[in-house]
Parts: sequence; C-alpha cells; structure tokens
Amino acid sequence: MINACSAGKHVYVEKPAGNSIGECNAMVAAKNRYNRIVQVGQWQRSQKHFKDALDVVHSGQLGNIRTTKVWCYQGWMRPQPVVANSAVPAGIDYKTWLGPAPTREFNASRFHFHFRWFWDYAGGLMTDWGVHLLDYAIQGMKAGNPKSVSALGGKFAYPELAEETPDTLTTLYEFDKFNLVWDSAMGIDNGSYGRDHGIAFIGNNGTLILDRGGWEVIEERQAKNKVAIARHKSEDKGVELHWLNFTNAIRNNTPQSLHCSIEDGAHIATIAQMGNIAYRSGKKVNWDERKNLFTDAAINKEYFTKAYQNGYSLPKF
Repeated sequence: MINACSAGKHVYVEKPAGNSIGECNAMVAAKNRYNRIVQVGQWQRSQKHFKDALDVVHSGQLGNIRTTKVWCYQGWMRPQPVVANSAVPAGIDYKTWLGPAPTREFNASRFHFHFRWFWDYAGGLMTDWGVHLLDYAIQGMKAGNPKSVSALGGKFAYPELAEETPDTLTTLYEFDKFNLVWDSAMGIDNGSYGRDHGIAFIGNNGTLILDRGGWEVIEERQAKNKVAIARHKSEDKGVELHWLNFTNAIRNNTPQSLHCSIEDGAHIATIAQMGNIAYRSGKKVNWDERKNLFTDAAINKEYFTKAYQNGYSLPKF
C-alpha cells in the first residue's frame, strides 16, 4: 500500500490493514504524505442493515450498554495436517510470496488460505473475522482504543494439526464505560444466541444482535422501558457497494466519503493486534493513549512491529 501511494496510486487494500501496529501507523502516515485515497476492504461498512443497526444503538433505545460481545464460531475452518517440507510448486514465486516474513522451506500446510494460522503472516481468527466484527462493536460504542486487554486461549480443538494461532480465544477489552468481550472458536458453529458469528450490544432495555444476515432486538424482561424489534434482514451486497464507494470517491475526489478509510482500518486492526499481543505475551497489556504505545517497554519491543526479512524494510515517516 505504501509503495502504491508513493507511486501516485489510489489504493483498495484488503483487511486487516496491517500485520502489526507499527505497519498500521506507517500506512496512515503514507496516505497522508502522498495525499492518496485509500479504502480498506471492510465491506460490512457498506451494507445498509449494519448502518441501520447502529442507528438503533446510537438512539439510546437500548438504555445503558455496559457490555458488548463479539463472537466468531467457524465450524468449517480447520487447519491442515502437519506435513513435511516439500519442493515449491511450479509457477509459484515463493520468495515474493514470503515477502518480509522469515525465510523458511516451503510447506503446503502454511500456504494459501492456511497462512492465516501462522504468526509470520497473520493473526488467526482475531485478525481475519475479528476486524470485521470488532469494527462494528467499536463503531456502535463510539470508542477509541481500550485501556487494557487480557486474553486466554490455545490450540484446544486441533492440537495435532498445523497451526500456531489459537483455535479457541477469549479476550477482554477494558474501556472507560463498558467491557468488550471477543470469543472465537474453530470447529464449532454453535455460537452465542444460536449464531456462528455476531455482535451483541447488551443494554438495560434490550439486547441488539447484529450479524451479516440482519439484526434484531431482544427485550430485557426486567426493564421498565423494554424494547423489542423483529429481525431486519440484509438486502444488499456489501462487497460490490464497497468497491463502488471507493471508485466514486476517486471520481469525485472525495476521500471523506470513503466508508472505511485507512485511518478506520488501521484503528480496528490495531485493536485486533492488541488482543493477539495480550494472548501471545500472556500478560494483561495496558495502553498509553498519549504515547500511542503499550506501557510495558518489553511488549513494545517484542510485538509493536514485526522484524522485516529478505531485504525488505518498513518505511519510516
């Protein structure tokens, strides 16, 4: 993305925006330096029913929201078996595929799609589905960065398969006036409220449940001002609308019209990275908003930015 911006190009960059917090910061700086239009591929932001659900959250109808829950249960996702290293398949430029990641022999179980389960290249479900779902929890609560993050999980579902990232993870984000819980599991579809993914805004008057198929509000029986709303189904295609939003912003030179700017994408990718860092370090990590760093210098040194290999370097601004 940075190289494309420096070449004068507008960019549609896939999510998660960066593979480290340092990368996210550099990408925002590059967009500002080169004055480019950059859309992050968090296409749910272009679906009407997501926006409608947030309108209800922001209306105050739910009452005081003390807890938000975000879950991702993906029964179909399964890492590959542990296999021996092998020759690079014909037609694959493996050195370029690795990019700045550490050089290692080719292994089929670390390759296309399944790269998601290895720290060299990605961050598991947290940075895969997590940036989509956490994004709406953060928008709904109009929140910035958490004060602290703690996480527990592990390779509980598939300990015998090829994966490094946790297939089961529970993460707690602390904000000033509410808690946010991330709950993910591979190999299970039975998530909260009978759904394999979603966001729940749990208010004193009712709970709004939002997923890719629609949204509804379940009343709180104990509330005096209880609210219940029947399910509203999704009626559009977010990916197509997201691309249209990007091209219209270029045609009209209106970067402010983007549904997911690089600033938006970097923000939620950073929050997802915080969750993984808490898990990997085994510590409750605290964030210094003024310094834009963790309060623990050792955590910053180990996890803030990945080491670049193979002659690559992360541009500094």
